[in-house]
Amino acid sequence: QVQLVESGGGLVQAGGSLRLSCAASGRTFSRYTMGWFRQAPGKEREFVSAISWNGDSTNYADSVKGRFTISRDNVKNTQYLQMNSLEPQDTAVYYCAAKVGLGVLRNALSYDYWGQGTQVTVSS
Repeated sequence: QVQLVESGGGLVQAGGSLRLSCAASGRTFSRYTMGWFRQAPGKEREFVSAISWNGDSTNYADSVKGRFTISRDNVKNTQYLQMNSLEPQDTAVYYCAAKVGLGVLRNALSYDYWGQGTQVTVSS
């Protein structure tokens, strides 16, 4: 089992940047595919990005491609989401997720563990 704790959210103006972090407990972090999802008020949780266990494979939602970069450090048991050129529509609670097995999947149901979320607010 793994516990996930997100940090790095906050309030930023449109065009600004934030870097989210997700710290994982346990010694098996490198076995997990990691992902980021977000949920805006009144909307369903949506896929943002995912990264394979070794970082060789990544996947991005079309809405963030070219602006967001996912990465991970298996020594620090941490994954990151660098978010640049933020837009008001990026405002949401961002969740870190982990799944056992291969495949940088977009389906939230494929993920086994979730963090509590961190709020990102982008003002216009």
